[in-house]
Amino acid sequence: MERLATNYLVKWFNNKYRKPLILYGPRQVGKTYLVTKLFADIYFKNKYIYVDLNKEIVIRNYLLNEINPKNIINYLEVYYNVLIDNKTLLIFDEAQECLPIITALKYFKESYRDIPVIVTGSMVRIKLLREQNKQGFFFPIGAIDEYYLYPLNFEEFLINYNKTLYNLIVKAYNDKVNLDTPYHTLAMDALYTYLLIGGMPESLNIYLESKSILLSRQNLVSLYNNYLNDMSLYQTSNDSITRTKDIFNSIYLQLNKENKNFKSSLINDKFKTRDLKSPLLWLEAVGVINISKQTKPIVTLPLKEKNEYNFRLYLTDVGLLSYQSNIEMNHFIDHNLQNDLSGVLFENYVANELVTNGIPLFYWKGKIDHEFEFIVNSNNKIIPIDVKKGKSTLTSLREYSEHNRLDFAIKISNNHYGYDTNTKIYTYPLYEAFLIAKDIKNNKL
Repeated sequence: MERLATNYLVKWFNNKYRKPLILYGPRQVGKTYLVTKLFADIYFKNKYIYVDLNKEIVIRNYLLNEINPKNIINYLEVYYNVLIDNKTLLIFDEAQECLPIITALKYFKESYRDIPVIVTGSMVRIKLLREQNKQGFFFPIGAIDEYYLYPLNFEEFLINYNKTLYNLIVKAYNDKVNLDTPYHTLAMDALYTYLLIGGMPESLNIYLESKSILLSRQNLVSLYNNYLNDMSLYQTSNDSITRTKDIFNSIYLQLNKENKNFKSSLINDKFKTRDLKSPLLWLEAVGVINISKQTKPIVTLPLKEKNEYNFRLYLTDVGLLSYQSNIEMNHFIDHNLQNDLSGVLFENYVANELVTNGIPLFYWKGKIDHEFEFIVNSNNKIIPIDVKKGKSTLTSLREYSEHNRLDFAIKISNNHYGYDTNTKIYTYPLYEAFLIAKDIKNNKL
């Protein structure tokens, strides 16, 4: 399975100014597979050391009391009977079980910068939040490189699912032309499949190998339950665990209402949002949710939130959201039923395309239900983005324009590409969202 993050790792290794790397990401998004099978096995072959700090208890016990890289290297050389030099990649997985290895990265950077080191783990960020204020723990600020791995976005799905279709979509986008109807239909079908099974590597791999949506969905259900079970880790109380699970299970309901802002009353009518601060922080830190913040009515750069209590939650994998919605699978497959799907699935999908390209999430809300699902900054231009399954009205655009300068707006829908000179609206098909996100990231819009 191809991952775009492999390109990042190659560039990281070839950068003469590289620092030790911490690879973050939620559970089962393929961090270990990425650094071993897609990177180390190909670019280092038999010249790397992989340490699972959850399983290698002897090594973990040693590293719990050692942060001197010279001693660590000597110990690993003896333990594995190999010579470690600047052509040896060191991988420390499940680092949340041994936080001193993260402190040691500062000294690797200072004294052994030529030796490439990668540290990863599913719960590293939440464990760091719990430990950072404790005496004796030191986080190596400025001494590390950091990268966040998400579930496969739609671009990665297409690359693995149908590379020819992927190339056709990219060419049509770059040429600003429409895909011919048969290819447009294929692209939309691919998107609906992605909305159903998501981008968790194991579930996607099952589908690619078996072509069975049912088998893939069964695996996704198991992953969903594993996420729920993980919520007992590094939590301060049983109440916090319960609230975390309730928030997670409520996200589709939160989005699929007239006002999509997060409402604590959906969890418990006695709760205030401040009562859920700790579980929200846990969910964000472990990478289960993305948070979109509401901008002020008059939008300025840099983008700022209106207040800390107006926000929306998205699941980092849209397949998990489609499962949570309880929508029957045939609605994603049958063309006659697809129009019945909730628009929040598409909104969550676009949110993930933005996040995986490093774009922070903001939305704009006017009077009544006038809104833009996303507000982005590209090349110092503020761009409102509307996500719709089909046609949309211009009321939100009119109200937005009353308070803000409008260079142009973007509508992402199941329609073909087009531009309206009167309204300054670019329309793009839903399956091109990843290309829009890349252009926003690279300031090309």
